Amino acid sequence: MTVFETVQLVVRIALAAVFVFMGVLHFRPGARRTMAKMIPPRMRWSGMLRPEVLVAVTGVCEIAGGVGLLLPPTRVAAAILLAVFLVAVFPANAYAARHPERFGKLATPLVTRLLLQLLLIALCVFCAL
Repeated sequence: MTVFETVQLVVRIALAAVFVFMGVLHFRPGARRTMAKMIPPRMRWSGMLRPEVLVAVTGVCEIAGGVGLLLPPTRVAAAILLAVFLVAVFPANAYAARHPERFGKLATPLVTRLLLQLLLIALCVFCAL
């Protein structure tokens, strides 16, 4: 195994742990309610697309993506889809950043959150190489 492959493996395992952990949080009652409130008002719908359902779906996506990073047949697809996922959920993070009085610790300042999202996207791309 080359140094590049070793680093890639370590990054894949770390990212998988982060995504699975964050995905599981989507199913904890308090976190689920807070995450549902993070969905911007213009993106809140009813029925199958109501915020609580979207939180559950994004939790499943994070868990599946994290596990997918660890499986050779799905590694590249999982990495690419997680990068797309990070772009898709950014509006909720941006909304929370603009309303720190409502979200407390979850309201990471916008520039910090943007840089973190970009880093995570870059790491996902790195895992797909």
